[in-house]
Amino acid sequence: MITASPTTLFDVLIQSYRQFPQRTAFIYRAAGEEFAVTYEKLFDDVLLLARAFREKKIGHGSKVMLLSDNRYGWMVTDLALISLGAISVPRGSDTPTRELEFIMSHADCEFLVVENEELYEQHREMTDKLPQLKVTFIIESESRHKLFQPIYAYQDLLQDRTITPEELQEFILSSAQRRPEDTVTLVYTSGTTGMPKGVVLTHRNLMHQIASLPPIIALTEEDRWLSILPSWHIFERTAEYIALAAGSCIVYSTLKTFADDLVTYQPTLVATVPRLWESLYSKINAALEKQSKKKAKLFRTLVWISATFRRNSRQLKNHLPRYEKVFFLRIRWLQKLRALGAVVLLFPLYLLARRKLALVQEKFGGRLRVAISGGGSLPDYLDAWLDAVGIRIANAYGMTECAPGIAGRALDCPIFGTLGKPIAGTEVRIVDEHGQVLPAGCEGEVQVRGQQVTPGYYNNPEENEKSFTADGFFKTGDLGKFTLTGELVLCGRSKEIIVLASGENIDPTHIEATITMLPFVADAVLVGQDKKGLGALIVPDMDKLKEYVTDKFSHLVGETEDFLNDKQVMAKVKNEINKLLHPKKGFKPYERLSGIRFLDKEFKAGEELTNTLKKKRHVIEQKYKEII
Repeated sequence: MITASPTTLFDVLIQSYRQFPQRTAFIYRAAGEEFAVTYEKLFDDVLLLARAFREKKIGHGSKVMLLSDNRYGWMVTDLALISLGAISVPRGSDTPTRELEFIMSHADCEFLVVENEELYEQHREMTDKLPQLKVTFIIESESRHKLFQPIYAYQDLLQDRTITPEELQEFILSSAQRRPEDTVTLVYTSGTTGMPKGVVLTHRNLMHQIASLPPIIALTEEDRWLSILPSWHIFERTAEYIALAAGSCIVYSTLKTFADDLVTYQPTLVATVPRLWESLYSKINAALEKQSKKKAKLFRTLVWISATFRRNSRQLKNHLPRYEKVFFLRIRWLQKLRALGAVVLLFPLYLLARRKLALVQEKFGGRLRVAISGGGSLPDYLDAWLDAVGIRIANAYGMTECAPGIAGRALDCPIFGTLGKPIAGTEVRIVDEHGQVLPAGCEGEVQVRGQQVTPGYYNNPEENEKSFTADGFFKTGDLGKFTLTGELVLCGRSKEIIVLASGENIDPTHIEATITMLPFVADAVLVGQDKKGLGALIVPDMDKLKEYVTDKFSHLVGETEDFLNDKQVMAKVKNEINKLLHPKKGFKPYERLSGIRFLDKEFKAGEELTNTLKKKRHVIEQKYKEII
């Protein structure tokens, strides 16, 4: 029987089935039609698929490649494999054949579940040659099975949907065979630094998240999530697990329908990555500029009023990060007096700004309680902008190796500009290059220990040796520091640090985030390893670049049509960027750009970007090495 306190994901499924049988678990669209699935229907679907998988010899410890994008069938497949004690190896549909072959071979996958016929045919030549592959299943397909061919459509497997009371009881009782230390999944990291590594995650790792994360966002069965990230990515996957554990509803959306779905389904929660917030920021500002320059200027003024008022209010409440003690009370009182003056002066304007900016909140459906940002670092300017327009951001920090949650500035943390304190049951320390623990305010490597931390990388002793300390802390490779009150702040990533020929170390992320504040910069990557100075590869928004050059440097417009390669344009744009990177704005003299190059193609997921839209620096640098 299931215990009162579940210890595995299978226990969680059974508990939610018993507690919330008629509540809606999922809403999704297929073939233009909307479907709503109750927890009872979800449980039945999982049982039926698990029964079919078991007949095809999938069992405890079987490795199963799950190659599919977001769909209801993805979660049913995942939960069916979990119930059998099988190990899923999930990947998205945009995985290149060569990478898929590496993962399936490295993980020793005996079974393949693929989303549709098209995807199956795309990789068929490779999969037919895999000696260990026994059976292939196709989620969305007409009947496929023929005698002596080990290929089945789900349609073949699920024709008999009868469930006897004995089968139901036997399925529930089988949960006792699952153990917290059992491996649930091998998640191959997206590879921002090279070939992917298989992260082992157990029931214990994921159950830590289910226990620790819901309280900090006050999650209940009344909540509705709008899902847009890949289900196979651990950030989205864990979000769906905690939603199911709480009895809440998950609505599957797409990039194309996301804006409309926010209004239609009125979610209380969304989980997205920083790049989507950057896109929202750009689209709103661009749309206002297109409507009228006056309207755009008014909007920016309202945002400035709101951001300034809120920053000074936090100063009064001690809700801004502090890294060192202020020993002179006079200085502290002067800071408080200045903040009080700003709050008093801006209060009437702030009330006006709040009313006007409420229109932005309506674009999110009007019921949004918390928007969770994870899977990358949220730039400071974007954090402040979202806060100013009234969107409550839970800024989360995690990684695949930690299932993924490490820290989060959610409803329980008022200290803005931080990632909050480590989540319950998590030890985080900051160390120098010699492994010595550093005090608050000092920057060093972030190391983590807790029940969410992976036992290690699958079949990769060399990486395991490098990734853990003697006392069991995982080396994240991220640079960070603590505030005096224990909140974590990230400063960059040690592996991304650019070292100039002069020996200066530069974290590119803050500079890149600043550059993308310019309206014509869609994306930017800093380069300059072992060079005399920094350079930037810039993906421009061509329409906005032409508009910008026409507006700022009209005398150049008649001289050239080739904006991407014109030296005068590049020199002018470089100077504009360097104005943002001025020492008065907190940048060091050697962080100015020596050169820029415009790229004629945007970065794409699966090529220059990971599936959570983080930059693959090694790929970008290799691709554009001729112009760096």
